[in-house]
Amino acid sequence: MAAQPSVGRRTTLTDSAARSQPNEGRIAGHLLKITRERTGHTQQQFAEALRMDTTSVQGWESGRRPLTAISVGKLREVRRTLLRMGADPGLLVLLGEATDADTLISYALSGRSGSDLHEHPLAGWVVNRDTTHMIAWSLTGKAPAAFPPSTSTKTRRRGPVADAPLLGADERIALFAHLRWAAELGHRAGDAGALLRRQALYLCSYDEAPDTASWLADMRRHLAAPTRGRWTPHWADYRSVAAGMTRHGNLDGIHAFLSYGMDDIGETANLNYWAYWLGLDPLPRADDSFMVARSNSWDRLALLRRLTDRLQPHLGCIDLNVRSVWSLIGSRPGLLAADPALNTALGQRVCDLLDSDVVSRRSRADLESVHYGLRLHRV
Repeated sequence: MAAQPSVGRRTTLTDSAARSQPNEGRIAGHLLKITRERTGHTQQQFAEALRMDTTSVQGWESGRRPLTAISVGKLREVRRTLLRMGADPGLLVLLGEATDADTLISYALSGRSGSDLHEHPLAGWVVNRDTTHMIAWSLTGKAPAAFPPSTSTKTRRRGPVADAPLLGADERIALFAHLRWAAELGHRAGDAGALLRRQALYLCSYDEAPDTASWLADMRRHLAAPTRGRWTPHWADYRSVAAGMTRHGNLDGIHAFLSYGMDDIGETANLNYWAYWLGLDPLPRADDSFMVARSNSWDRLALLRRLTDRLQPHLGCIDLNVRSVWSLIGSRPGLLAADPALNTALGQRVCDLLDSDVVSRRSRADLESVHYGLRLHRV
């Protein structure tokens, strides 16, 4: 087993924010506030509908009283009440992901650093895009991609109000220190720590610290490269780290992954992971082994729609996205005949990328192949 890489200044959780009581429900609370505000109702009106006092609602929305601490029955009542008040169902379904994000951040900021990796929230469940984006919301302030756009003009606020559930500077340092520690704990555990290692590494890519890019590159050098003709947890490791490195402008990892990790087995794993990541495969997963299942029930046409939206030149993972579209079309003959409107949109994205200089030579060949297939279907 490879030796544990060094995390330098972030080796231990000694920051005061790590030792203090964290605001355990800020993400779900902020989402709850947004959901209520879009209905045009006040905290008092919401509390009255729940037959509760206003301070309880204020506590939930501020995060001081985390939604994770209330009973399942009460949380269902909260959601049903908001729905009756006109809440956007698209926001209500995200409350679960928001509470998952709060659970992870609360664990990280609590200062716990035991050696039992199975206690860690990232060690026993595969996180999807929506949960990841909820965590990122507290780091970047950027609303999750799954947020439905607001059509309401009823929101009224008094005084300065935060637009996002942002962590403080000390909390960010403590969170990323913990994630680096978790990634290295998983690394020392070998295959048993694969899921913890992979997911912690990817979340570390959101860290804007000056040494993050070099730390991620060092971690990648300690990972086993994908083996052609055989899937191991290292495949998912390599993919996640390579994708995270693009956030820091390093494309070497993603190009290496496309060269060594996208054989027939890798193509299957990649598409299965996309379906799970984007919510098309809604079943919860305890580890990454689902990626190599040949039988699956997710909708390939729906995935093609989602991946078409990701064929944008500014995305760091554009080469992976191109390869994924090419692979998806090749996996299901006749897929391009299913939706003429989608073909038109896909054709425009393909032409735009072919006219640009942002994709690799390999991706250009894949795009030419997709373009030819679209021409056969008269696009």
